[in-house]
Amino acid sequence: MAPDHAGTGPAERAAAMLAALGMQRMSARVMMALVGAPDEGYTAAGLAERLGVSAAAVSGAVRYLEALRIIQRVSRPGQRVASFHIVDGGFHLMVTATGPAYERLGDDIDAIADENPTAPASVARARDMAGFLRYLAQRMPELVAEWDARSAASDGAG
Repeated sequence: MAPDHAGTGPAERAAAMLAALGMQRMSARVMMALVGAPDEGYTAAGLAERLGVSAAAVSGAVRYLEALRIIQRVSRPGQRVASFHIVDGGFHLMVTATGPAYERLGDDIDAIADENPTAPASVARARDMAGFLRYLAQRMPELVAEWDARSAASDGAG
């Protein structure tokens, strides 16, 4: 990795944390590199150089992150090569988009409990898990709205 890129060490640590939480490792590295990208973003070749990986590794990660709508490809007039940028609010959207999945997961976990009436301790754990997942589904959009309001207030304070 080239030492002249901003935030390389913290970006690699953050990517390792995202990977430990279940994100694809290369996608996490690309995402964190883009968090610390120059304002013009990085091309695929620039990402490969920053990360010390092949263009093919970057290509797969970029496709994954574009599908999640966390990053976007930006073409500039007069340039043959597109650059990549973090989508404004993209991470918020990704987090809140999981709400319906949490709801469905809660439903399925409740169904497991429904079919296991002879194991009350197991049923109690399942009901608690399902309730927590529904709570997350409810609170995630509220938390993002609170964050947006807080962010807007701090932007207006300067």
